Amino acid sequence: MFLLHLHACDNVACLPVTVEHAATIRFEEDKWIARPALGLGHKIAVRRIEKSEKIIKFGAPIGSATETIDPGAHVHLHNMKSDYLRAFTLREGDGYGK
Repeated sequence: MFLLHLHACDNVACLPVTVEHAATIRFEEDKWIARPALGLGHKIAVRRIEKSEKIIKFGAPIGSATETIDPGAHVHLHNMKSDYLRAFTLREGDGYGK
């Protein structure tokens, strides 16, 4: 399985399909084993990402690492955080979701 990597600055790449546990994932000369199974679009670190470093996907920052992330590791909510605030919050009585 190869990864989708669109921009030279990206430190993550995306899975173009769902992969089973223990599937081989390839990026350039590297290959890693998926643990656990991962869904379409999930991110894989393509190089070491230091704690607090920006996560760059498709040439744009999407968050920051909350811990050091090794190459080949799954990058998701367990090891990154969004750097963006919600545009709004829903409150009871706002009339949304009815």
